[in-house]
Parts: sequence; C-alpha cells; structure tokens
Amino acid sequence: MIPLLPEVAAFVARPQPLRIGGREVEGDGMLAVTDPSTEGPLATVAAAGPREVDRAVQAARAAFEGPWGAMAASERGRLLWRLAEMVDAQAAVFGQLDALDTGKPFAKARDVDAAWSARHLRYFAGWPDKIEGATIPIPDRLTYTRIEPVGVAGLIAPWNYPLLMAMWKLAPALAAGNAVVLKPSEETPLSALRLADLALEAGLPPGVLNVVSGTGGVAGEALVAHPDVAKVGFTGSTATGRRIAAAAAPSLKRVSLELGGKAANIVFADADLERAVPGSLWAAFGNNGQSCTAGARLLVHRSIHDRVLDALVALAGGLSVGPGLDEPGHDLGPLVSQAQMDKVLGYIEGGLQDGAEAVLGGARAGRPGWFVPPTILAGVTDAMAVAREEAFGPLLAVQVFEDDAEALGRANATPYGLAAGIWTRDLDRARRMAERLRAGTVWINCWGETDAAVPFGGIRQSGYGREMGREALSLYTQTKAVWVA
Repeated sequence: MIPLLPEVAAFVARPQPLRIGGREVEGDGMLAVTDPSTEGPLATVAAAGPREVDRAVQAARAAFEGPWGAMAASERGRLLWRLAEMVDAQAAVFGQLDALDTGKPFAKARDVDAAWSARHLRYFAGWPDKIEGATIPIPDRLTYTRIEPVGVAGLIAPWNYPLLMAMWKLAPALAAGNAVVLKPSEETPLSALRLADLALEAGLPPGVLNVVSGTGGVAGEALVAHPDVAKVGFTGSTATGRRIAAAAAPSLKRVSLELGGKAANIVFADADLERAVPGSLWAAFGNNGQSCTAGARLLVHRSIHDRVLDALVALAGGLSVGPGLDEPGHDLGPLVSQAQMDKVLGYIEGGLQDGAEAVLGGARAGRPGWFVPPTILAGVTDAMAVAREEAFGPLLAVQVFEDDAEALGRANATPYGLAAGIWTRDLDRARRMAERLRAGTVWINCWGETDAAVPFGGIRQSGYGREMGREALSLYTQTKAVWVA
C-alpha cells in the first residue's frame, strides 16, 4: 500500500468540522465516512443542519457585501491563481484524499482529478478583469450595461470526482465575484474540506468559500431552500435534480443542473479499430464507469461486431481492479458504496434475466470492498433496462446496428442528452451524425476529452446550463442596464 502522506494521515485521523467564515465550526452531529476499498471506517466529519447552513450563507453574504465584493477584479484573479498554484503543489495530498474517499487509483486522482482542478481554476483566474459590459448607442443618453455577480452561490458536488466537479462550479462562481457555500457529497467530503483550508492560506477573505459537509436530505435541502442563496449549481442524479429544481422554484432562484446520462458510443464499419476499441473500453470503464458521460451503450455495425466484441473482452479482461492506494496501482477501484454496488449488480442481473449474455464479468469480486469487475453484456435490446437506464458502474451494454439511420435513431432513443461518440473514417458522416445527435457533447474518434475553455452540459433529462468555458460565467452573473441623462 502507498504510505499516507503525514498531512493526509493527520487529516483523516481528526474529526473534521465544518468550514464557515474562515473558522472551524461544529455541526449538528457527525457523519462516518466509509472506505469503499475495505468497507471499514475512514474518517468522521461534521454534519451540517439548517442552523449551520444558515450560518454559512450569512458568512458568504458578509464576504460578498464586504471585502470580496469590494476587491478589484485583478486582485481577485491573482488570489485565484495563487490558489491554483497551491492545489497543484498539493496534488499528491488531494490525490490521496480522493483515492481514500472514492477508492479510485491514486495516480489518476493525483494526475487527473487534482491536476485538472488546478488547471480549471487557473483558466478562470484569468477572467475576473475581463468580464465586461457594453455601451449601447442610445440618442441623448449614456446607456451601458454592467455584468455583476449574483451574490451567494450554493454549490452541491457529487462523489465520483469530488475535487474536480466541485472546482467546475467553484472556479467560475468565484471568478465572477460571488461567495460560495459548497456542500460536498456525504460519501466523499474530505478534499472539499481541505480545499477550504487552502483557500484561506491563499488569501481569500473568510466567508468567500464555506464548506458544509452533511447529507443531501438535510444540508442540501437547507442550502437549496435558503432565501439568501441566489444561485444553485448541482451535479448528480436526474431524480435529485428534479427535486432541487422544485425546491428552488418558490424563490425563483437560478439553478443549473448537470445530471445523468446514457451515452451512445457508435462504432461504424470503417472505424479505425486500433483507436476505437481502446477508446470504447475507457469510455465505458473509465473511473469505473462512475461517470455521467460513460459510453455505457456501445452500438457496433454488424459487419465488425464480433471483432470489436472479442477485442473489448480481451482488453477489459486484462484490467486490474483493486484499492486505490495499492502499490504499484490498479486500473480501476471499487464502487463508492454498498448501495451503488447493489444498484449495478441489479442492472447486471436484470440484463441477464432479460436475455443478454455476460461475455465478461457479471458478478461481485470475491474480496472485501465494493468491487465489481468490468462487465460486458452482449445481445442487448432497446427494451432492456440496461440499455435505457443509467447504472453508473463498470457495465457495458453492446448492441448491433445495420445502417446510419438505425444508429442515429437508437442513439437518440433516450430521455437523456449529455454525450455521444462516433468512430468513423468518413468525416462527412461524422459531421452529419454530430449535427443530429441530441447531446450536449459529441466526441468524434475520441472520448471524454474536456478542457476548461470548452463548454459542457446536457439537454433534456441530462440537465441545463453549461459548465466550463465562457458560458459558465453566465451561470453566476447577471446584467444590469444603466441610463444616464
């Protein structure tokens, strides 16, 4: 096992309080955090109740109306850049915290989650002094617009990429000048709490970033319903997204939702299989399939179906599965919780009962921890739940298609619309398919590419709003018109 860094060992050994207004604050009880690789206890964190959430919102409001709101935009950018550099310098610390919390391989938690979090924050650190209004040519009047922050943003992050998904929201919210109350998942709260400490060390005024660990049913609901929260940003399941939208409706607060998906990954007969097969493997099993953009539906042209399936089984069968801090490391870790493992196993069992064939995997690994090896189901039909519903685990449903029209129709036959993929050498076909696929992101001859400068989000039941890129700033700003006579 990779030895824990001294600061990580000390962090998980100490019961962690809330971070509110630059101080450590006790909660309304405590939460036990479980190690998904062992099923044993990992850490203890404070659980925020409505009183603590209100205190965090008031601290954020005071920072917004005080030092943070009065700060020059260029200075705000400088502080965010400093925080990005500090996250980079502590990539190993954040990597170990997320590897412990989620079970994901430490190298990926450090080199992807932590490193990309710093990169994301660095991108948005360049924006504060470039958020500009416009002068409008109205006769006999000086008329101009101001782009202003909305105020206090309540951000709710998921457990699959604890630090990175939090940063997708935090970075644009802070760059736009808002103050934030962040609620991490109760299953993976550690890196968010450490980030709050780092923000103070970087020089952000107390109250700019508050972290309230706790359950969604208590802390999350209190945050969404709070009258002084102007904006809610959420990443998670579609079912929870619906509840958040309904809870925010009475106060008409702004909401952005990045929700579930059931992405179709289409491999055409002319695809370069040396790229398409490994690309499809990681589309399905990257982050152990615990990704809203997972290519969990693989549509393969009949003429190459057997070749693709055999190659995928060979590659996936060689993947190493184990605890995130094992040395020298694994390709995949455990599922995040007992409930998530049971959900994935339920979809596998349901697919088999419906007539699909498990050509790889199909059962829980025989060891402690919530491990499910990569599973590939062949012979899947559109009527099966495994082809229609999001399992969020290492489960790939393989289907056959005959022509472009069938591939497009079946790819779009879903209530979701987050991502899709195309593998073909015919770029004219790729262009036509990309235009007609109903998804917020389409990858052509690649999968999972992201960049802080490129907008990301879904349509239909995959949510609304765009994170990353210039569009993300619009989630956290509002336009004011000024007339001068």
